Amino acid sequence: MIKEIQCFTRVAGRLSFSRAAADLGMSQPAVSQAITRLEKALHLQLFERTAREVRLTPAGDALLAQAEQVLAAMSGFTEEAARLTQSVIHLAYPSIAGALAARIVRRLSARSPALAVELRPAGRGAAHRALDEGRVSAAIVAFPAPVRFTTGARFHVSVDRLAVPADHPWRNRVLAEQLAGQDLLVPGGRLAGLPGRHRQVAEDDFAAALDLVAAGVGMLPIPQLVARTVRREDVRFVPLEGAETRLTYGLAWRGEKVTPALMALVQAVQEALWTR
Repeated sequence: MIKEIQCFTRVAGRLSFSRAAADLGMSQPAVSQAITRLEKALHLQLFERTAREVRLTPAGDALLAQAEQVLAAMSGFTEEAARLTQSVIHLAYPSIAGALAARIVRRLSARSPALAVELRPAGRGAAHRALDEGRVSAAIVAFPAPVRFTTGARFHVSVDRLAVPADHPWRNRVLAEQLAGQDLLVPGGRLAGLPGRHRQVAEDDFAAALDLVAAGVGMLPIPQLVARTVRREDVRFVPLEGAETRLTYGLAWRGEKVTPALMALVQAVQEALWTR
């Protein structure tokens, strides 16, 4: 019936079967047959046809506005159905990768067809649980990642700043060898190459670690990438030289959950890393 209503509104707008057929990409006999089927179904004559003209009958004129509403509603129906069936990627990410996650969203929204991405901030442990429970499609996580996950798109973040209390005497720069004998807060124990007394703190929870720095518990080696996002009056970030230490991150997902949308995400992450 929708096809017949489309033919009706187009003939009514053009007042010509031939021009309506051209608009619809149909033959003129096919349009005429569609109008005939609609008239029989409604038990109404919609057009008056003569050799010289086509015009709406009073019944056709009365039904035209409602026919247009039906087509508009159908268009809205199909658009909403397409939206509901659109693939959505749920991506977990740590705060350190926030800028990268934003670039990934922009890149995937610009592709055709667009791929929707829902971002979910999560530390390492929370990201692993979300992957295991199927609550996210993929996660940007610190490496090494558990072997049960498939991984890719690795990248490295240099640890080139040292967070110290605001009143600490170190102000301009710190050499790595100066850390010997100092109390260091180490995220997840992943900075084993640095001298000093190490105290392990929660993975990727830099906010909590900075609270400990402000309290004088220890100093925190940290990437400049994170330091730029922090605004605190009780902590200062001093350039750290000679550390040659870096943190490794990458994308992780469950190997049995591979979809075309997930592969598009992997490609988008790789492209975002190449164009930093």
